[in-house]
Amino acid sequence: MIHELRTYTLVPGTQGAYLKASQEVGRKIRGDKYGKLLGSWTTEFGTLNQYVHLWEYADLAERERLRAELAKNEGWTKQYLPENRPRMMAQENKILSVVLPLQPPMDAGNVYELRWYRTQPGRAGEWLAHFKEIMPIREKYTRRVGLWQTEIAQLNEVVHLWAYRDLKDRAERRAEVGKDKDWQAFLAKATPLLQEMKSVVLIPSPFSPMQ
Repeated sequence: MIHELRTYTLVPGTQGAYLKASQEVGRKIRGDKYGKLLGSWTTEFGTLNQYVHLWEYADLAERERLRAELAKNEGWTKQYLPENRPRMMAQENKILSVVLPLQPPMDAGNVYELRWYRTQPGRAGEWLAHFKEIMPIREKYTRRVGLWQTEIAQLNEVVHLWAYRDLKDRAERRAEVGKDKDWQAFLAKATPLLQEMKSVVLIPSPFSPMQ
């Protein structure tokens, strides 16, 4: 199984129209016949005017086959793309391998935080080993949704997704974990392996499977 994380930067002021077309046109045409949509969000903090969506495929061969079939769907190519493509300024994707099983929240009304860390070359596995070891401690404070390593795109990168009730909940829980001695010990070992850390706060789209 592989996951694909796609991030589209939209023309300022077009996000509402983009989401409306995605929901009313794109989702009806595409459904889950060409890859399974796991979640979709818009950025609230971080880089603005972005649409982030996460897809699942059995493997790269299935992804290639299904995307080739989608490219032949006239509803997609003649109806959806001409409407929404002009609203996009840039597209980025990452092919991810699953490090820990996906845990979609069962409740709704959440905000999400997507974090991606770039390690020193060749050190992603070492950082992940530390992270997996500390995960039972971390999950006492925050809800992990997913943990991945990049296979295609920026190498030496780990990606993790977290769910919170709201921004106040995020601030409180991150403050709590920051005081945990085991977490502090993890940071002392793992942080020197990192070169870059980024995050965005995400709001689920109206049609996202994760809410």
